[in-house]
Amino acid sequence: MSAIHQILSTSISSSASAFIGGHTNFKSATKSSNFAVAGKISGVVKCVASAAEKTAYTTKVSRNENMAKLQAGYLFPEIARRRAAHVLKYPDAKVISLGIGDTTEPIPDVITSAMSKRSFALSTFDGYSGYGAEQGEKQLRAAIASTYYADLGIQEDDIFVSDGAKSDISRLQVLFGSNVTMAVQDPSYPAYVDSSVILGQTGQFQKDVEKFENIEYMRCTPENGFFPDLSTVRRTDVIFFCSPNNPTGYSASREQLTKLVQFAKENGSIIVYDSAYAMYVSDDSPKSIFEIPGAKEVALEVSSFSKYAGFTGVRLGWTAIPKELLYSDGFPVAKDFNRIVCTCFNGASNVAQAGGLACVSAEGIKAMHEVVGFYKENTSIIVDTFNSLGFKVYGGKNAPYVWVHFPGQSSWEVFGEILEKTHVVTTPGSGFGPAGEGFIRVSAFGHRENVLEACRRFKQLYK
Repeated sequence: MSAIHQILSTSISSSASAFIGGHTNFKSATKSSNFAVAGKISGVVKCVASAAEKTAYTTKVSRNENMAKLQAGYLFPEIARRRAAHVLKYPDAKVISLGIGDTTEPIPDVITSAMSKRSFALSTFDGYSGYGAEQGEKQLRAAIASTYYADLGIQEDDIFVSDGAKSDISRLQVLFGSNVTMAVQDPSYPAYVDSSVILGQTGQFQKDVEKFENIEYMRCTPENGFFPDLSTVRRTDVIFFCSPNNPTGYSASREQLTKLVQFAKENGSIIVYDSAYAMYVSDDSPKSIFEIPGAKEVALEVSSFSKYAGFTGVRLGWTAIPKELLYSDGFPVAKDFNRIVCTCFNGASNVAQAGGLACVSAEGIKAMHEVVGFYKENTSIIVDTFNSLGFKVYGGKNAPYVWVHFPGQSSWEVFGEILEKTHVVTTPGSGFGPAGEGFIRVSAFGHRENVLEACRRFKQLYK
């Protein structure tokens, strides 16, 4: 098999979908970034649960039937696979990725300096540390509670530090088990649905409606202001809700979240609230579900430093579980999650936690706001571009994502056309759920020169 054929027949890591091209220094950075170079693709990995090739010997272990329910590959590795094939087809093209939501700007020095100091300390007798607390270092837990939940009743011991929100989503699914029912926004981050399928919470995939059985898809579209009509939503045990939302970029209002909390109380449900983009909120939309009265009795919150400090590779996040959140038998949810964490996880990297502590320092908060501000400027450029071309554009105000409508067209076809004619990678909306059909998500994570060039190409294509 030729090298080209081998690459074409596999998926590449989603991290390989970072921008190709020059680097624009971020004003707070002093270090350069590394990029992938066209034609030099490495880190080949496949995230598709496909049947194994026929071999001479098989074990007597049956395959997990839930894995067979999953549709094709996870969204972002599939996009990376198509991007890799495009690079091979057009080896001289400068491919720009506005697809996967991977940060591109350097981590601020105040944060990397703290990680460097902690790293070097590990080579000394006084500074070395091995296993830490599975729940996270005490000082960091306290700092997260006081920084993000001041006056909201969330305490240090309610915080569980982790290696990122995505990992915690799967740990929470293990916590809830296979006998719960769940609801998701439609469209929404694919990890909610895929982890539910893997845990055995769903039935089969229904191709005619592009949905899994036993999942309640809460339709969020321009017609309902990207907030579900809760009067039409059936009762489920768990409700996944992300605000600001990925992919639509929409941030729920205080009134809407009050309705969601009341809905959960009336139904005895637990809300898993994903606030990974809260620092992008620039209006009076709540940044935490715990700003809503009564939320501590029905909700927990997952969050992350990934999109604030550029920690997509460093990996550091947290989950906040109030003591007031109880199961139907009165047992605290946090105690069971603590057991899950202690069983499945040895704690976040001590070096990453040093960086996290620097993030929530006064200087670190200021630096993260500068990073977020840079991406929000990118977002404005993208929004203005598509508005000037006559498209209906949503999101982009409180999130680094722009949700663009292509009525009557297939999301994957639009994705393919844009990639083929402009060499720009976007994300097809249908990959986030059936309500995303006819939309594409454009990410604002990118170097400024690449965002400007991509927008120039969009104008050439759609003028």
